[in-house]
Amino acid sequence: MSHASSQPNPRHLSLWAMLLGLLFALLSTGVSAGEQPTVGSSAPNFKLQDQNGEWHRLEDYRGQWLALYFYPKDDTPGCTTEACNFRDNIYAFKKIGAAVVGVSVDDVDSHKEFSDKYQIPFTILADEDQSTAKAYGVLKSIVVAKFASRQSFIIDPQGRIAKHYEDVDPDTHTDEVLNDLQQFMANSAS
Repeated sequence: MSHASSQPNPRHLSLWAMLLGLLFALLSTGVSAGEQPTVGSSAPNFKLQDQNGEWHRLEDYRGQWLALYFYPKDDTPGCTTEACNFRDNIYAFKKIGAAVVGVSVDDVDSHKEFSDKYQIPFTILADEDQSTAKAYGVLKSIVVAKFASRQSFIIDPQGRIAKHYEDVDPDTHTDEVLNDLQQFMANSAS
């Protein structure tokens, strides 16, 4: 009586490895939704709640420079690094009269927890219906999950896009935004 070999067939393993690799590639490549506003165009309006349940609109920031940054998820390593770097430099932003606002598709309760845990002293907005992320062209989808990709915009006092950062490094982004804001302000003053 012969017994079937318990050793896996190498051809089947190769096929499975190839299929898993393809699946991983598909899952790690997000699909973007929406056109991104261009530099010089009007920034898309929003009306969203912050971590304390207060409503904010783009018009609330008219007359001042705004650093609007989108991030994927509260309390994840890169997002925490980025938020804490903005937190640690908030006085430099306030000194030049610029506002910092973070946005993700997490809900108000998640933002409240995140804000309290890391003592975030600026507004983080809950884009629960993903309309703002979509309007700014930063909404990404992976299978059924949707999130805002890590991108930022500097919005001028008239509500126009002054700069768009598509490739954001959470470790250095705050300094980059602060330097660019100072340059924009110096140029507009002369």
